[in-house]
Amino acid sequence: MIRRGVLGGLLAAALLSACAGAQTRQPTPEASAFQSERIAITVTGSGPDVILIPGLTSSSSVWDTTRDALAGRYRVHVVQVRGFAGTEPVANASGDVSAPVAEEIARYIEHVHLDHPAVIGHSMGGTIGMMLAARHPESVGRLMVVDMFPWMGAMFGPPGATAESVRPVAEQMRERMRGAPQGASSSFTTQMIAGMVRTESARPELERQSRESNNITVANAFYELIVTDLRPELANIRAPLTVLYVIPPNLPITAEQYEGYMRASYASGPSARLVKIEDSYHFIMIDQFDRFMSEVNTFLAG
Repeated sequence: MIRRGVLGGLLAAALLSACAGAQTRQPTPEASAFQSERIAITVTGSGPDVILIPGLTSSSSVWDTTRDALAGRYRVHVVQVRGFAGTEPVANASGDVSAPVAEEIARYIEHVHLDHPAVIGHSMGGTIGMMLAARHPESVGRLMVVDMFPWMGAMFGPPGATAESVRPVAEQMRERMRGAPQGASSSFTTQMIAGMVRTESARPELERQSRESNNITVANAFYELIVTDLRPELANIRAPLTVLYVIPPNLPITAEQYEGYMRASYASGPSARLVKIEDSYHFIMIDQFDRFMSEVNTFLAG
C-alpha cells in the first residue's frame, strides 16, 4: 500500500488542477439540444464517437491537441465539468461530482444515440470513465484511463486502509480546501503543478485553471475521490480497458513498488492493458503527445 506523503501530495495537486476545415464543430441536433447543469459538451469532426473527459480543475482545453488530431477521423465529444477552470458550478456547487457527472454522460450517450463510444478520461476523468463503464456497461465501447488509480484513497492511509477508515482524513482535507481564498495564487499549487507537467510552457495555464476553479466544487470532488473505491466495480466493466500511467517524480517508494501497486489495483477488472509512459509526468497528453497519440490510435483501432 502506498503511504501518505510526497506521492499523495503530487497526485492531489494533479487532481486539483491547422486542419481547421476538417475540425469544424459539427454537433448533431440532439447534441445541440442536450442541456445539463453538471457538464457542457462540444462536438468536433465526424466518424466513430470518442468522448474525452478532463480531470480535477481542468478545462476541456487540455484535450485541444488530442481533439484536433482525432477530429479528421472521429467525432469527438469533449466534456467540460461545470465548476472547473472558471465555469459556473451550477449543480456541482454541492455534493458529489464524479458520480453525478458519470450519470450525466450516460444520459448524453443515450440522448444523442451514440453507439458504444470510446471513452478517454484523464485523472479524475479516468474515475468518471470507470464509473460510467462499470455502472452503464452497455453504453461504453472501450475505455482508456490516463494516469489514475481505481481508488485514490489508498495514498491517504496505512496498509490495509479502507474507504471508511480514510474518511476522517478526507473530511479534514475537504474543510481546508473549502476555506482557501477563492482565486488566490499559491506557491504550493505552483510547485505541485511543476511536479505534474514537465512541459514548463503548459504550467501557467494549468495554474490558471486551478486558480479559477470553484473551491467548493474542487473540495467536494477531491473528498469523493478519496472515499470512493472502484476496485470492486471493475469486474462490471465489459469494455476493453487500457490504462496509461507514469512513474511520478520524487516517489517515497521504488518505481517497482509503485508499478506493482498500479497493476494490483486493476487486478479485479477485465484484462486491462497497462502501459507505462516514460519521460512524462501526470499530464501525459501534454508531456508526451506523440507517444500518447500512438497509444490512443492503438486503443481506438483495437
